[in-house]
Amino acid sequence: MKSTPVVVDTNVVVAGLLTASEGSPVARILDGMLSAAFPFVVSEVLLLEYRSVLLRPAIRRRHGMTVDEIDSMLTSLVHPAIVLQPAPGAVAPDAGDQLLWDILNADQRLYLVTGDRVLLNDDSMRGRVLSAAEFVAAWA
Repeated sequence: MKSTPVVVDTNVVVAGLLTASEGSPVARILDGMLSAAFPFVVSEVLLLEYRSVLLRPAIRRRHGMTVDEIDSMLTSLVHPAIVLQPAPGAVAPDAGDQLLWDILNADQRLYLVTGDRVLLNDDSMRGRVLSAAEFVAAWA
């Protein structure tokens, strides 16, 4: 699992930034992404989603970062990332998450790390969708 690339859902990135616990799975994942501790995949659209969610006023009030700081963090995130073009295929259980399914369709080796219960419980990608805690346990 350590060398298998993962897609990290926006909810994990945001939670990693907002958590007060440095040792929490989401914080460890975000830190791991920034330090290139494991291979991970993004697409241009996923990066835009990371940015747009991090810029939401309610979320900005919680993390306290400026637009420039967010952009700098995302730039640091991109450098070690594998950038893939999504490939339409299987239909996601939630239309709002189709982007993630399309990225998974681009490479059958990929895993998704998410906190979204609908995605975690979906049978169509069973075994390829992990919670943050499951990923950290497998990666550690």
